[in-house]
Amino acid sequence: MAANLGVTEMLEEHKQFFRSGMTADAAFRMEQLNKLKSAIVLYERDLLDALYKDLRKSETEAYGSEIGLVLGSISYMIKNLCKWMKPKRVRAPLHLFGTKSRIIPEPYGTVLIIGPFNYPVQLVLEPLLGAIAAGNCAVIKPSESSPHVSAVIARMIEDTFDKSYIRVVEGDKDITSALIHAPFDYIFFTGSGAVGKIVMEAAARNLVPVTLELGGKSPAIIDRTANLELAAKRIAWGKWMNAGQTCIAPDYLIVHESVKEPFARKLQEIIRSFYGDNPQASADYGRIINERQFDRLASILQHDQSRIAHGGRIDRDDLYIEPTLLDVGNAEDSRIEAASMEDELFGPLLPMLTYSDLEDAISQVRNRPKPLALYVFSEDRGVQDRVMGTLSFGGGCVNDTLSHIINHHLPFGGVGHSGIGGYHGKHSFDLFSHHKSVLKRSTRFEPGILFPPYEGKLKLFRKVLK
Repeated sequence: MAANLGVTEMLEEHKQFFRSGMTADAAFRMEQLNKLKSAIVLYERDLLDALYKDLRKSETEAYGSEIGLVLGSISYMIKNLCKWMKPKRVRAPLHLFGTKSRIIPEPYGTVLIIGPFNYPVQLVLEPLLGAIAAGNCAVIKPSESSPHVSAVIARMIEDTFDKSYIRVVEGDKDITSALIHAPFDYIFFTGSGAVGKIVMEAAARNLVPVTLELGGKSPAIIDRTANLELAAKRIAWGKWMNAGQTCIAPDYLIVHESVKEPFARKLQEIIRSFYGDNPQASADYGRIINERQFDRLASILQHDQSRIAHGGRIDRDDLYIEPTLLDVGNAEDSRIEAASMEDELFGPLLPMLTYSDLEDAISQVRNRPKPLALYVFSEDRGVQDRVMGTLSFGGGCVNDTLSHIINHHLPFGGVGHSGIGGYHGKHSFDLFSHHKSVLKRSTRFEPGILFPPYEGKLKLFRKVLK
């Protein structure tokens, strides 16, 4: 599809399909979810191969973090969809005696889903589940940076659904620009904050509601009471999965000064136990998506060369950057002179700050834009509660990383600069639904106080409405 050519016609096809009323039926929605589940199983081998070609993801990691998560989400939605679709009766105040009130979830219409390169299966199919469950039509725009996955998803969707119902549009940024300026009924975007602003500005011209799943510098705080072995293992897992290209990966550490050295040693031991002495030869360690991202990370590493505590080896021909730990200073400093502390890294570099007073650690986080995720490792309930209760972030874990994203009952999303809106499970259904308010008044009872003339009624109004 050429940019600006055919978008109007495509949208009209989707609108016609939506107006047919087919998507309003629960049985239809369930059938589509089951069809998608069968398609994912059928295309599993192709998806795994594509994920390896684009990101060098191992089969186990690719299945666990992408395909398996989506299949589990579909099963959960199928089990609960009919319950979610039911109108919800709500109470009415006394002055609305004789009325009944309901909230009715209804689909928006046709939604645009724009996916990123880092989890190119999960992060386009997971929002698609919500769009289907809520009764919408959908257009999917996968990332052009993961072309092998994009091609497989396009083929899978084309073989599974009527193109007027769900379709994939591939292409570069010109195609994306044409799509975001079109009058969709909803736009769901996952990607960088810079592009998120462009999407939101374009959507505003048509008053299209948006969900923005962005990122940010997500911290992990390790206090003096933390189980260092477990903290190191869980942080290493969360950080270096997918070579650090995870939006909720720990982006920097804030470690209590009394445990800095033993924790750093533990972390280096865990890296070796995960990936061996040469992670480049490990089947479980991924690669950077492309040369542009590699060069960005290599430039940061070059600037912070003197701060390397572990790792630092790179190979541009292989798009390989070693798991790298950087010692960048103290959390109480108002400005950290390190390139790795400026913006979200989105790669395998992990800067480490130290702190002596918890309030300095909290201030270091608070003085930055609100992150997508936050992690605290501590055996002290007071520290856990202080960190989690004081700081604002999208979602997070106590004594773990990443795992909040796989609980269907928890919404996943950001706040402030890290995003707008949350999804997963019922939250996906709610996100892609307009919740319509309906009040029905009885014809057997006439509340005469409502109608003019109002002379002599003010006293009663004051009594009823106070």
